Amino acid sequence: MLYYKPEGRLIDTPQNRAMLRSAASLQEAYAAGRILEARAVVCDNEHNLVVDLGCCRGLIPRCECAVGIAEGATRDIAIISRVNKPVCFVITDLRRQANGSLFPLLSRRRVQENCIRDYLSLLRPGDVIDCRVTHLEAFGCFVDVGCGIASLIPIDCISISRISHPSDRFRVGQDIRAAVKSIDQTGRLSLTHKELLGTWEENASLFSCGQTVAGIIRSVENYGVFVELTPNLAGLAEPRENVEPGQAASVYIKNLIPEKMKVKLIIVDSFDARYQGDNASYYIQGSHIDCWRYSPPSSPRLIETVFE
Repeated sequence: MLYYKPEGRLIDTPQNRAMLRSAASLQEAYAAGRILEARAVVCDNEHNLVVDLGCCRGLIPRCECAVGIAEGATRDIAIISRVNKPVCFVITDLRRQANGSLFPLLSRRRVQENCIRDYLSLLRPGDVIDCRVTHLEAFGCFVDVGCGIASLIPIDCISISRISHPSDRFRVGQDIRAAVKSIDQTGRLSLTHKELLGTWEENASLFSCGQTVAGIIRSVENYGVFVELTPNLAGLAEPRENVEPGQAASVYIKNLIPEKMKVKLIIVDSFDARYQGDNASYYIQGSHIDCWRYSPPSSPRLIETVFE
């Protein structure tokens, strides 16, 4: 099966390194149509990408750098921004320069077209896929869903606990999982992440009344302070002075109320600190979900996602 994973996942594998070892191995990869990865080192003044193959350098012509470049649907910044990063490609020709040195021609566009045809076009809402975070905007997180093809996780789909910016949850280069939320008429995917992070009951089961635990201040309101305990569980603490969003906190768990989906807290202390967050803990390990219900059975309030 061909490798349709986010760019950067292939470059350090033994198989990829072996294919870049010599002219003979490049010839083998060319004949087999193997997908390879290597680092783009230069974008020239005509927006062609020069790629370091190890045993030589290759060239991805501008129109072969990405799907949509030739048609004008993809901007040249998509090429420029690949410099010093891994790019996927197939070898389309093995040429020799005037001095006899090997100079392969490469195509990233062809890999992306195959990825769309053989992988992305077969996905359906509810499918759970591997992604890699590529950049963060105020409105959401862009991820590579395969071979450099981007999709968006809107900020309200990242977690149940509200965040001010996707950087509160993710970092560029992070490998995550996401579920396909919808597919538009052009085949573009919209993704969601919160459904993989567990229900109210699953998250609440990590805590007990009487514990003092770590949290993050997410919102300060007149009636109280919202403190995140996990990405899919936040509680409300009594009002407190000199508390600001983004601060770390230690909080006492006063009560857990499943039927109201509430966690009552008391802030013991709050302070400025930036701890490196762990990778997300995913409660759904399979490759597909049809429906996800966040609400406990005892709660009259329904929070769910139906994938269709």
